[in-house]
Amino acid sequence: MDISSDVWGQLALEASQVYIDDGTGGPAKSPYAGTTIEKLPDKVLLNIFSYLSHKEICSMSRVCRKWRTIAYNTSLWYSVSLRPEISGLHVTSLDFLLSLISVRFGSSLRYIELPIELITHTVLHELANRCPNLTHMLLDFSTAMQLHDFSELQAFPTKLKYLCVCLSEVIFMEGFMRKIYNFINGLEILHLIGTYEKVEEEEEEIYEVINVHKLKSATPNLRVINLYGINFIDDSHIDAFSSNCIQLECLAVNYCSKVTGSTMKTLFQRSKRLRCLLMNQTNLISEYLMQVEWEKSSIQELDISGTDLSTECLIDMLVRIPNLKFLSAGQLNGFNDTVLSSFMEQGNVRNLIALNLDYSDNLSDEGLYKFLSRYGHQLQGLSLAGMPHITDQLWNTVLPVLNNIIIMVMGTQERLSGNVLVDQLMDGIATNCPRLERLELKWDPDNLRFSDKSQKAIDIFRVKCLKLKCLVLSDGRYYEIVKANFERADRLTVVRTTTCCSVSNYYLLQNYKDLIFN
Repeated sequence: MDISSDVWGQLALEASQVYIDDGTGGPAKSPYAGTTIEKLPDKVLLNIFSYLSHKEICSMSRVCRKWRTIAYNTSLWYSVSLRPEISGLHVTSLDFLLSLISVRFGSSLRYIELPIELITHTVLHELANRCPNLTHMLLDFSTAMQLHDFSELQAFPTKLKYLCVCLSEVIFMEGFMRKIYNFINGLEILHLIGTYEKVEEEEEEIYEVINVHKLKSATPNLRVINLYGINFIDDSHIDAFSSNCIQLECLAVNYCSKVTGSTMKTLFQRSKRLRCLLMNQTNLISEYLMQVEWEKSSIQELDISGTDLSTECLIDMLVRIPNLKFLSAGQLNGFNDTVLSSFMEQGNVRNLIALNLDYSDNLSDEGLYKFLSRYGHQLQGLSLAGMPHITDQLWNTVLPVLNNIIIMVMGTQERLSGNVLVDQLMDGIATNCPRLERLELKWDPDNLRFSDKSQKAIDIFRVKCLKLKCLVLSDGRYYEIVKANFERADRLTVVRTTTCCSVSNYYLLQNYKDLIFN
């Protein structure tokens, strides 16, 4: 049926006349009738836009002139990623980026991520001149086969507190770094990110693509140093930083396979403020770590997961560290009941708030039960994943003690001979863990047993654990049930799968936000 435009206009007019009961039985016109989004104040629209991604803001700017003005407001552009592969904006040309810097970014810009094709002396000059409050910068050279010419680089942002450099495997950075050394002496946080995930098992030749010994001289105020997955980083580089960075509080060398710990003793003698040391998947040698004067250190957070430290070394360390709050010691063959018992009886466990013992197959459920029964009440983070002998029975037994827990990881992806009664487990968590924010159940879906009353158990869990931000489950039928339950309650982002998310005690690190680099 063909309806004229006049009829459509009349229908639209009638639809906009919203009526309410006026108390006499007849309709009265609503005070909100005819109100549209265009009548909202600019401040309200600006607040709404602040919840959108930059891609969405760019789309909204095409709607009308008013929205374009709102989208150009510099307060919406204080943190910008221009790396499209990491959910950032795709900038088609340098000229377009230069106009963005002058028109949109300006004095509001605090953080920017630049891919290799946009790192030129012209862009860096413009950022230095137009963005005086820029304090955080990420420069991604990881895919570079050659660098732009920086011979004319005369300016660089001078207020940087945070610098992240993603290194290339083959491009030497020293020419660029020499140009910026005079501008970065105010840095407090430095990330050097390697290509650990891209490296072949048999590497023909390793290039030292950045001169750490010169870099440390230009950055005396560093508090946090993160050297992640860099194949040339060794103990001499740790020694270099410790010789010049007296403010050092946090050092992370995760996945730096050449680190053995030979300069650890000197590191602690020089860096009296060092409280966080992360050495996951390094090649630590027990003899070197036993030479460290742990009893004189200020260390509070320690990650030695995936190393090959002996039982003797682990006992020696844990007994002598005076104020340990965070311990990650997963994937250690030497970590057994004797280590845990010695830690309880001779060490200082009273301040421990986070414990990760993933994939420690030489720990018994009895040894863990004794430890958790005594100290579980003070734990905020607990991860016991990857151990087939640690079942829901142990968890149900210790849950009443874990009343302060914030982060919890349990289960294994290995198929079990028995089943996990997940309804009972969720009831126990809901009853005993009101502060819970992050939970991961790694069990294989085929090992999860639940009944027709699962919806009730999930309802109770959802209602009692109101602080829950993230619930990670293996993909399967139970995941679908839980996800649908949370979505009906408008908590759309809580439930996730293990294929795209994992939970870690790292959220409890004092410098966690400083350590984020992507």
